[in-house]
Amino acid sequence: MRIRRSAARAAGSVLVPLLVLGASACSSSSSGSGGSGSGAQAAAVAGPGSGAGKTLTVWYMDGDLSDAVVKAIDDKFTAATGARVKVEIQQWDGINTKIATALAQDDPPDVIEIGNTDVPLFAASSGLSDITSVLPQLQAGQHWLPGLAGPATIDGHSYGAPLFAGNRAVIYNKKIWADAGITTAPTTFPQLTSDLDAIKARNTAPDFSAFYFPGRYWYGALQFVWDAGGQLATDSGGKWSGALASPQAQQGLQAWKDFVGKYSSAASQDVDTTAPDFNTLFAQGKTATILNSNINKILTVDPSLKDQIGTFPFPSATDGKTQPVFLGGSDLVVAAKSKNQALALAYLKAATDPTVQASAIVGIDHWIPASSEVIDQSIAGVPEVSKAFFTAAKNSVATPAVAGWATVESDKSINDFFADIATGRKSPAEAAKTLDAHLDQALNAPAQ
Repeated sequence: MRIRRSAARAAGSVLVPLLVLGASACSSSSSGSGGSGSGAQAAAVAGPGSGAGKTLTVWYMDGDLSDAVVKAIDDKFTAATGARVKVEIQQWDGINTKIATALAQDDPPDVIEIGNTDVPLFAASSGLSDITSVLPQLQAGQHWLPGLAGPATIDGHSYGAPLFAGNRAVIYNKKIWADAGITTAPTTFPQLTSDLDAIKARNTAPDFSAFYFPGRYWYGALQFVWDAGGQLATDSGGKWSGALASPQAQQGLQAWKDFVGKYSSAASQDVDTTAPDFNTLFAQGKTATILNSNINKILTVDPSLKDQIGTFPFPSATDGKTQPVFLGGSDLVVAAKSKNQALALAYLKAATDPTVQASAIVGIDHWIPASSEVIDQSIAGVPEVSKAFFTAAKNSVATPAVAGWATVESDKSINDFFADIATGRKSPAEAAKTLDAHLDQALNAPAQ
């Protein structure tokens, strides 16, 4: 799966840009000495002066990082190694094929930005270097966010270092909430439902939602499954099995069905977030609350709402916790055929350096950083409306780290799964039986 941004990052904005997901592809390759299946072992991280007279080629995707952030990473790398950097910005059209082709070449780009859950696609056929042995140097004592690092960890081996992320938090209209007598954001799930009950009682229009939650919005719905201790699938000895029929997953699915059935309009049950656009519904006052990754689009519709919007992490059913979130973001990977393995690893080290993450990834582009430590370090400096996103990101869960996961996203079977439950076309148990069977097949299919 590839991460694609549909909302441009405004200069000076501190809001997490919206993430939209798309498919990617993988390629078969190896590093000089060969290797298959698990990719080539990475070399040691390049030391001071080792890159003098050398140039590293790095691919970034158009619109992800600003020039200032790329320069901050490049400068850190050059200061550490003496090597120069040649940055090549890639366009989205045809990028899957372009990356796959590049990884198969004898002279690929050394470092490539890849969507975090796309990493298994490219690692499956040995296109990426195995960086497991140098993780202690790259992490530098940090705890990388599971939703970023998890998808890049396959069978215990790591193939990518996290670069940045975005995620979802609850966005609410403070005026509508205040009119219902609520002036502080809830911190527990019972408080949230009590507040929504009050909002629903005061706003009785048939097209109003206390909390608009589209039935096909699987990124949000998954939070309920994970919060109950459920999983999409489990891996046992390299064989994946759908796990949505488990008691924990069923509990989460029923909780989600009950929630959307009570607080979201009937018209939301078989749609996604874009038709109708739930940002527009929020801006028009048709809903008091949504779960989204930013407030930018709401303000595009109605800039006057700027001071009327509040945010908070979605409370867990377990007091004192927040629901686990899906992180969309990017990792940096090293091409297995790169002739500059040690320098490429030094570039990953520069990009994940806590000072670069805090000053550039957060400080300039306002993305969620790679580690919980940098979140803690940075959160006091971000505006109040953005803090909920940073807090929520600390509790994340990875999607299955296997190439076949891309099939599940691209064929929309997971969207249909949640819509079937929301509409009542299938019970949670019936829907789980269908999707689990599909997961069994898709996640165990040979990598293409």
